[in-house]
Amino acid sequence: MKRFAFITLHVCYWPVRQQCQLLGVSASGYYAWQKRVPVAAVEQVLPAWQVAAQRVFATHAGRYGQRRLRAQLRREGHLVGRQRLRG
Repeated sequence: MKRFAFITLHVCYWPVRQQCQLLGVSASGYYAWQKRVPVAAVEQVLPAWQVAAQRVFATHAGRYGQRRLRAQLRREGHLVGRQRLRG
């Protein structure tokens, strides 16, 4: 994907097809990449419990275990099971 980003940055200086040929990528691949929605553009809304878990974990310098983290989230009103916190 870095090659496609390079092509995008230099499209005003060199033709796309020439850049694709020099970089060893297909022009159709570049145009397909260009049409895709970037991951950063899609707004990912995290659930409230996940935001709270990240905050608690960061507050305790990343030393909170799964059990303590789950207990803290339950005290704050988030009903989260063990399996959710494993990841």
